[in-house]
Amino acid sequence: MRTNQVFTHSEPQLLASNKVLRNTYALLSMTLLFSAATAGLSMYMNLPHPGMIMTLVGFYGLLFLTEKLINSAWGLLSVFALTGFMGLTIGPIINMYVNNLGNGSQIVMTAMAGTGVIFLGLSGYALTTRKDFSFLGGFLMVGILVAFLAGLGAYFFQMPALSLGVSAMFILLMSGMILWQTSNIIHGGETNYIRATVGLFVSIYNLFMSLLSILGFMGND
Repeated sequence: MRTNQVFTHSEPQLLASNKVLRNTYALLSMTLLFSAATAGLSMYMNLPHPGMIMTLVGFYGLLFLTEKLINSAWGLLSVFALTGFMGLTIGPIINMYVNNLGNGSQIVMTAMAGTGVIFLGLSGYALTTRKDFSFLGGFLMVGILVAFLAGLGAYFFQMPALSLGVSAMFILLMSGMILWQTSNIIHGGETNYIRATVGLFVSIYNLFMSLLSILGFMGND
């Protein structure tokens, strides 16, 4: 008995997208665990925060290196170096909350739980509905640039109210980024799982830091 199979042009693309998606989430899980380990090490050793300038130089330097090596095996080492470095910068901040606020541990755990819920909820929505969120790309890029510059202004001019507003902006922007990035993978716009992992990791990192900032402000007596 002969069975006729009909393949559409979208099936190879669907298989490729699913492979990128699987590899992305596998690598993302490993980098999150590695980042948590380096953050824990930083907390245990009570390392000082490197400061805004060193953090930006280290982040963008490792990001540039990862982009250059993205199509080779060295790209995997680079992405772990990047996420490990970001974990090291989180440790001193978490220590500051835990040591200086009576409910600091609760604030940190709430921020972690909130980050997880938002990420899983938005990713799950994008995956199940398979909606195309590519239209968000331009708006998000402009919004992130504005929020980044506003954040630098709040840092250098010591403006807590502006800093709080920037954190709120980043929560919305990173939520949009998660939808956009997940949709981009599903619809074949992103074919490199290392780049996709870095994008989602940065969104999760910024989302956590923004939630931590707002919850810390609300919980600070």
